[in-house]
Formats: sequence, C-alpha cells, structure tokens
Amino acid sequence: MENNSTKWYLLGFLGCVWGSSFILMQLGLQGVNSIQLGSLRILFAALFLMIVGFKQIAKIPLYKWKYIALTSVFGTFVPAYLFAIALSKIDGSVSAILNSLTPLNTLLVGLFFFGLDVQRRQIFGVIIGFIGCVLLVLFGDGENTTENYYYAILIVIASIFYGINVNLIKKYLSDLKPLAISTGNFVVMFVPALLVLYFSGFFDIVHQEKVQTSLGFIVVLGIVGTGFSNILFFKLIQLSSPVFASSVTYIIPVVAIMLGYLFMNETLSIVQVIGALVVLVGVYFSSRK
Repeated sequence: MENNSTKWYLLGFLGCVWGSSFILMQLGLQGVNSIQLGSLRILFAALFLMIVGFKQIAKIPLYKWKYIALTSVFGTFVPAYLFAIALSKIDGSVSAILNSLTPLNTLLVGLFFFGLDVQRRQIFGVIIGFIGCVLLVLFGDGENTTENYYYAILIVIASIFYGINVNLIKKYLSDLKPLAISTGNFVVMFVPALLVLYFSGFFDIVHQEKVQTSLGFIVVLGIVGTGFSNILFFKLIQLSSPVFASSVTYIIPVVAIMLGYLFMNETLSIVQVIGALVVLVGVYFSSRK
C-alpha cells in the first residue's frame, strides 16, 4: 500500500518538475545556443550526481556498465540535445504535448523488443495517440507546427528514445539503486558533453551578461530538472511498470501550458488543442491494464 501511494506522489512531483523544465530551457536559450544548452544541462547534472552519489559507482557490477551506457544515451544524452534544438523553434507547450507520446512509445518498444504483454485496448490507444500526434505536428496553426514541423519531429524521436530507456532500466537495472543508475549514467556522459561544449564555442562567450543570466536557469534545469529528478524517475520505474512510469508525461503538458501562458505568452490553436486531447486519450488507453 505504501509503495502504491509513493509511486503516485513521485508521478505528480516529476510531472511538475519536468513540466517546468520547458520554460527553463526556453529561458536558457536566450543566452546560449541549443548545443550549448544540452551540454551544460548534462554537465551540471553530472557534477551534482558525482558529488552526492560517487560512493555508488563502485557498487555497479562491471557487466552492468553496458546497460548504464545505453540508458545514458537513450535516456538523457541524445534527448537533451533534441529538446534544446526543437525548443529553439517551437513552443514549450507544444513540445510537452508531443512528449506525452512517451507512454505509447514505451508500449511499442516493450511489445516488439522486450516481450511486454499488451492488450487490445492498448494497441487501440497507440493508434489514437498517433493520430493526435499527426494533428498536432502537421495541422496546427502558425509557424510553430507548420513551417517548422520537422523540429516537432525531434520531440517525437526523443520520446521514442525515452521509451527504449524505460524498458532497458526495468529489464536490466531494476536491481540497482536509483542513485547508482543516475550517477553511472552521468559519469558516462560527462566527458562527451564537455567535449561538445568546448567545440561549441561556449568559452568564447561565457563572459557575456546574457550568457551568465542563462546559466542560472540552466543550473536549476541540470540539478533539479535532470539530476535529482532522474533519481526519482528510476525509483518510480522500480516501483511500478514501464508504461505507468512513462505516464508522467500526462502531467507535463498541463504544467508546461500553464507556465507558458503565464510567463512566455504562448497560445494554442483549436487544432492543437484537439490534437493534444486525442494524444492524451491515446496514452490513457495505452496505459490501462
């Protein structure tokens, strides 16, 4: 009973934190470019986790490191850059809604590659969610989803990567502590992210006032929205199923839309609202047992 209530608390908390991450990314992009934002986000999270979780590194069995490396690539490294690039062209609210395809992709990846048991209503949910995604990406009003639809597709790709990541953790890393998984992930990513940041030209502009202002938002994004929240997310995966854990993306769009409306003057067209509702109906059916 305690585990059941804990997983719901974790789900709600993560939804609020990750829903806020979209506005933090947009504010961060006011001073740095997409590649720099992705790298800085990873590096700040890595520094935080290596400080609080360095003792856990030795507890990771040698044969588990290949799975740690895979989950670092699929769960954080590539998506961090995909989201940063996409948010340079599309609204955070649209990105958050597209990210709600993660439970659908978790289901599909689990079905085809991890032997996950799937019921008919879940397949029906996948189809509904896909239709909603098409509406949102191709038929929304304005520049954000028509002329730049290919940036929206980057979010869809990131959601597929998240689906792979959740299934990998549930199948291969459930016996490790969440802090150990998170710390191992960011140890793997630290040097690659640092190299990408170095060659991005960041150190030539770091002295600029707008860059230093952006760094404040990125520090919060990296430590709270990435490092700390990853620990909680891995705990949620262990307490529940892959599809339930990924259903945190139901809450993310609500938070992102509210913050986008309040602070970034974002709006949604009627077609986008319909597409969002269709996506959420799809993920509801896909997550039911």
